[in-house]
Formats: sequence, C-alpha cells, structure tokens
Amino acid sequence: MSTQATPSQAIPARALLRPPGPSRTLSPLIFYRLMRHPLEMLSEAAHYGDVVYLPAMWRRIYFINHPDYIRDMLVTSAQKFEKSPAIKSMKTMLGEGLLTSEGDFHLRQRRLAQPAFHRQRIAGYGAVMAQYAGEWQQRWTDGQHVDLHAELMGLTLRVVGKTLFDYDLTVDSAQIARSLETLLQMFRFMMLPFARLLEDLPIPAMVRLRRARERVEDIVRKIIRERRAEARDHGDLLSMLLAAQDTEGDGGSMTDAQLRDESITLILAGHETTSNALTWAFYLLARNPDAEARLHAELDAALAGRLPGADDLPALPYTERVLAEAMRLFPPAYAVGRWTLEDHAFGSYLVPKHSVVLSSQWVIQRDARFYPDPERFDPDRWTPEARAARPKFSYYPFGGGNRVCIGEGFAWMEGILILATLAQHWRMRLAPGFKPALWPAVTLRPRNGMPMILERRKL
Repeated sequence: MSTQATPSQAIPARALLRPPGPSRTLSPLIFYRLMRHPLEMLSEAAHYGDVVYLPAMWRRIYFINHPDYIRDMLVTSAQKFEKSPAIKSMKTMLGEGLLTSEGDFHLRQRRLAQPAFHRQRIAGYGAVMAQYAGEWQQRWTDGQHVDLHAELMGLTLRVVGKTLFDYDLTVDSAQIARSLETLLQMFRFMMLPFARLLEDLPIPAMVRLRRARERVEDIVRKIIRERRAEARDHGDLLSMLLAAQDTEGDGGSMTDAQLRDESITLILAGHETTSNALTWAFYLLARNPDAEARLHAELDAALAGRLPGADDLPALPYTERVLAEAMRLFPPAYAVGRWTLEDHAFGSYLVPKHSVVLSSQWVIQRDARFYPDPERFDPDRWTPEARAARPKFSYYPFGGGNRVCIGEGFAWMEGILILATLAQHWRMRLAPGFKPALWPAVTLRPRNGMPMILERRKL
C-alpha cells in the first residue's frame, strides 16, 4: 500500500496516469463483490494504493484511500462532484430530502433546516434523550435475553419522534421498522441501472417498495396535517421547518411535499445510524471488560445513578471515547460515493468525467498508517493529543464538507447520553456462542441482531 499522497493538481494537457487495480477481466466479479461484499472488496482494493481503478461492468469506479484525497473530494473540490448513483437510487424511498437532493435545492433545504440543529437547540433535547433511555431500561429485568439492536432501534425511534416531531412514534414503530427493512433489502437492487425503469411496474419487489414508502408517508402526512391545523410552536424540528423562511434565497417556505421528504429522511436515517453505533459500542464493551470497567467507574463518579444531561458531557470524556472508537471500528456509514461532473486528478491519477469515486470509512478507519494495531478496541485513541496527531479525514463517520450530516451534533449527544444512561445500570453479555455477522446495506447493521443477556449493576 502506498504511504504517500499529494493533493489534487491541475490536469495537464497530456493524459495523467491510470491508477493501479484489478484486471479488467475480473470486471463481473468485482461488480458482484461490490454489490454483495463491499467491505471485503474495498479492503482488498486498498492494497493497490491510495488511488485504485475498479472496473465494474458498465461503471468506471475509482477508490481513494488517503485523508488528503478524501478531503479534496468532500471539501476542496466538492463542486466537481455530486451524490453517487447509489444514493440517488434512494429517492424512490426518501424523495428529495437532504440525503438525496442536489445543487441549489439542497442548499436551500439545508438553510431552512440548519437552525433546528443549532448547538443550543440540541442541548435542549438532551433531557428527553436521557429521560426516554431511563424509562426504556426500566422495562428490563436481570438475566433477561434481548435483541439489543431491536431494543435500541425502538428507543432511538422514540427519541427521534419526540425531539424532532413532538410525536410518539412507538405506536407506528412496527410499520416504520417494516418499511426500513424493505428499504435495506431493496437498496442493492435499486442501484442497478435498469431498476428505475421498473418502479411503476406491478412486480412484487417494486410493490413492496412502494407500499413501504406509502406506510411512512401516511404517518408523516398525518403529523404535518395536524401540526398545520394546530399552528402552535412545539419547540421541535417540525415547528421550525414549518415556520422557516429562506431569507437568503427566494424568501419562501417548505411545501408539504418538501416537509414530507425531509421528515422521512430524518425519521429513517436519524434513528437507524445511532442505534447501530450504540449496538456495536455495547458489543465491543462486552468483549473488552477492562474498557467496560473504566466506563462504569466514570459513570458512577460523574452521575452516581442519576440521569445525565447535556451539562454532564464534559464530565464523560471516556464515554465519548468509547462511542468514537465504536464508530471507528463499525462506522454506521461505511462508504461515501460521488459522481464526477468533470475530469479530476488525485495526485498523478486522472479520474474521468462521469465516473464513480468511492472512499470508505470502514477501510481508512482501520488503516494501520493512522491506527496502530487497528483491529484492537482502544478508546484512548480519542484523547485530544491522539486526535490532533492524525489527519482529519482519517476519521469521518458523518462525512464532511457541505454534505456533512446535518444531525452530527444531535447524534453525538444522543449516543453519549443513551450509552451513559444504559451502561450505568446494566452490563451486556453476549449470548453464548453468538458471533455477529455484518450487513452492509445503506448502513452497517448486525445481520442477525445482537442477542445479549442483561446483568443489572449494583449502584
């Protein structure tokens, strides 16, 4: 693997070098593995260097694996790229929300939504996050066998419903869970170039996808309709979106269709990513009792059994490190893709217009150049000194640049407060003989859940 990288440069008149990579004769196999086993395929690709060409049937795919190049794609030269075809394929489910929209429309929507994620606003959500986590864990009993992933999905869905919509989504949780499952199952199919041509046909897969979308749309339309009729500020995201005006642009507000798409994106993406990160955090703690003991000691000293709040975050540095290290090893978003709008050079390698460029949090966050003994769970990688010693884009679980996740601050607070609330009362033990399998669909899920045995701690 290459150990040096230089920033992108102006493209000279003569053609630049083509990156190394697998033989073109392997194109069908590469395409299959990218679709079915993306973590393994991208990990193997990294052995060719920091810029790699992956022939994959009808797609020209380039894989970049150095912080300088990732920063260039996401920040420095972001105007030369747009969302990848894989993300665009999700419009069938998510519509024109922040995750899938592009250009001026995306910038307008982000301006309208940004105030709801201001730091002070997020701090106000902290009490709800901890309260709901505290109520959720009271349902558990000592020695109980649970699917921790399913439990955390239910908890984070309830938090998203309350903080973003002042609505109890638990009554609709079964419908939302089925819809999300359908989206994940259909994700790879929708990436195929002919899939959009089949959207309106009465084939079973497309019928399931349309029904999944309709189930969530019905829930969101009901919330929006009731809120417009009520015309009262609930202090949540939806109230802000309803009242927001684009003062920097056309002065207009969001239509019901735009509110619907943004709400669906926030419901599905908002609780899915946090529940995945927390699931992997508890899995890693169960396998690393020394780290678990340090976490419990910090929680006991800082909280003494009470619920945490936003003001407690400075007193929970190790809790934050545990979550950060869990997202290093098991990033909820495991890859980022972009589509080139013009020719672009990464170092001495040319990436032509209309190509896919991939980078992978899964790969670079396990790169020994930046993380010695990378497979080892070590929360002390996230001390201020250790962070400062690494390049920024060797770790980017929430993306970067103008498309960085708008809910990053929300997710960090929710993750830390839920981890602190649950871990101070419970130890999680893996069910005997269970070995988790990875399911890299839209996010990085455990394929068969996370069966755990709960042990109540004595405070």
